[in-house]
Amino acid sequence: MRNCNDCFPHRSIQGRSIGPAQIDLVRRLLTEHPDWHRTGLSRELCTAWNWRNGSGRLKDMACRTLLLKLEKRGLIVLPARRIPPVNAARNRALPWIDHDQTPVAGSLQHRLPLSIITVDQNADERLIFKSLIAQHHYLGLRNTVGENLKYLIRDLHGRLLGALLFGSAAWKTKPRDTFIGWNRETRQANLWRITNNTRFLIPEWIHLRYLASHILSRISRRISTDWEAKYGHPIDLLETFVDRSRFRGTCYQAANWIHVGQTQGRTRNGRRGVPSVPLKDVYVYPLIKNFRQPLCHDYS
Repeated sequence: MRNCNDCFPHRSIQGRSIGPAQIDLVRRLLTEHPDWHRTGLSRELCTAWNWRNGSGRLKDMACRTLLLKLEKRGLIVLPARRIPPVNAARNRALPWIDHDQTPVAGSLQHRLPLSIITVDQNADERLIFKSLIAQHHYLGLRNTVGENLKYLIRDLHGRLLGALLFGSAAWKTKPRDTFIGWNRETRQANLWRITNNTRFLIPEWIHLRYLASHILSRISRRISTDWEAKYGHPIDLLETFVDRSRFRGTCYQAANWIHVGQTQGRTRNGRRGVPSVPLKDVYVYPLIKNFRQPLCHDYS
């Protein structure tokens, strides 16, 4: 194993400054507690580092991701998984729900009021959500890590009209960070106050004008309350990335989201200056009037 004191200077991983002292702590815990599983290790580290989200909960999932990155770099050796990862297998084995694809057209007014429900404890609703996204969203279904909210949208007759997923905000993106006024420190401290609309699906058989922008407007009025009910803290800003090769972002514009720029088309591991993925427009939506105040506040 490498000597981290020789080859691993301090750097930011998962929003934490990690250097020789932090890696030595991980190694010491692994040595002193050979019977610990990965969850126990990550929780002990979160406690030692006081690594918590805005509601005071340990950032266990973020810590586990950090540990995997350290292991990938050859700096630590984690204990074997006690239980093989099952999320990917579950997604591959997802039952194929035969959604009603009868075309829906006409006036949106005749479908109001819409029912917007959070998909959380109800197993049937979770299955409907996953199946709909897996079958009909161009990005498919991926596992969500960290805090997230899933929504299903139905009309007044109960007909399924769409689905949305909000999850972890992008770690960094210059247009958004510039718009907020973030430097690295304030971004690291307050990223938990933003969520990213990573999936928004209105199936191709639904043809109701203004439906998408109506849904976005409805969601924006309630999502912070929903988030606080689930995670114990509000959020102050929404963000999304619109693939310019596929979409124009019209529904976000109609719902008064703010276009703040575009990505540079590079992945985290891509070569500098060489686009490797489609360019995306960056949109944000402040949920409170003075949103910069909490987003730039020093909570330490």
